[in-house]
Amino acid sequence: MVPRADHPISRKAISPNALRVLYRLRDAGFAGYLVGGAVRDLLVGIQPKDFDVATDAKPEQVRQLFRNCRLIGRRFRLAHIMFGSEIIEVATFRAGGDDGSGDRSVVDGRIVRDNVYGSIEDDAERRDFTVNALYYAIEDFSLRDFVGGFADIERRSLRLIGDPDARYREDPVRMLRAVRLATKLGFEIERGTLEPIPRLARLLDDAAPARLFDESLKLLLGGHARASFKVLEKLGLLGAILPATAAALATPAGAALRPLLDAALDQTDQRVRDGRSVSPAFLFAALLWPAAWPRFLALREQQHEVQVAWGIAADEVLVEQVRRAALPRRFSMPMLEIWQLQSRFENQQRKRVQRLLEHPRFRAGYDFLELRAGFDPEAAGLFAFWRDLEGKPESNQPRPRSGFQGHASGGVDGEHDETQGEDAPARRRRRRGGRGRRSGSSAPSGSTE
Repeated sequence: MVPRADHPISRKAISPNALRVLYRLRDAGFAGYLVGGAVRDLLVGIQPKDFDVATDAKPEQVRQLFRNCRLIGRRFRLAHIMFGSEIIEVATFRAGGDDGSGDRSVVDGRIVRDNVYGSIEDDAERRDFTVNALYYAIEDFSLRDFVGGFADIERRSLRLIGDPDARYREDPVRMLRAVRLATKLGFEIERGTLEPIPRLARLLDDAAPARLFDESLKLLLGGHARASFKVLEKLGLLGAILPATAAALATPAGAALRPLLDAALDQTDQRVRDGRSVSPAFLFAALLWPAAWPRFLALREQQHEVQVAWGIAADEVLVEQVRRAALPRRFSMPMLEIWQLQSRFENQQRKRVQRLLEHPRFRAGYDFLELRAGFDPEAAGLFAFWRDLEGKPESNQPRPRSGFQGHASGGVDGEHDETQGEDAPARRRRRRGGRGRRSGSSAPSGSTE
């Protein structure tokens, strides 16, 4: 146990709704603890986006205590207690073994269902990294530490609980989570936790594409995309989430486009740090550009029509992508339009220019052309032409704003690796009217958690 005097966590930094849940569980005779990423972040000086609770109350008992509660999940049964837009997730302590009830199923070392409940000590052993297995007790404000997580935070070390080989085989996505947490926290991945990753990276081939995409967004929209990308490459994990990009960067044509990709990652990180919006469609247009652009150029040299060439190149890249980390249509379709607009910028006939200015995805395409212009002299010339149009009254086009367009994504953390949720429903900001609508956000938004 770590007494209150030996740690910096104050109730003032904890969500009032999370405190409300903890107090009600206590008053009903149940144990309740703030747990996981929220505790870890508070210890390192980061304000958490989400607050999770662990308890010895069964999901049905939690629901009886809270009218604003709903139970979710088949793989992992959870209680979501809703306070307006905030959701406090409550999980029952889980056991490490199978009690014979049939509520725990393991296939090829992977947990596919787990609703066998146990003690707080069991629950700590079941969590992924030691820094995520700290429990804040409301009754005396102490920390309960069963696996050495507090010392690892002081050492700034990321360490798996248990045997790393077994834990990665149990859930290969933990390898991606290790990269994300290490770059987010500025921690070193402990040697035993790091060593198996390159040789076990192939296990991600069998992970669900939707889950890999979800983890990809967390990696890329957490404000540390550039650092995460570098570590993914070093450990041989990039091909698990961006197979076409990983292959392209190994070729001269793709490698020549790395500066553009790095700039896109840097801009994304800066926008996240500034609290500004990021469009996943725009970001993936940049991430997959090293794979798509050389293919398009090769097809155009073979005398394919421009739109046909783009169609073939885009289809090839997307087929490779969705086999690993599925890119939802709400992101892939705007991304394809951003790509296709790049060739349309070459047509500077008056009627075509006006028609393109009115395109609903013009702003995103323009921003991408500006990104390209920093590294491609031909694109720089095209960008200068379109930028100059802003001073011509006949264009009737609002001044383009540089930078990624789109709405901000939701929280990107969620450290209890036993609870993988789907993307939150996308929200679309609508504006009425002709060009006023089109000059707004260029891509739909999504939430990653």
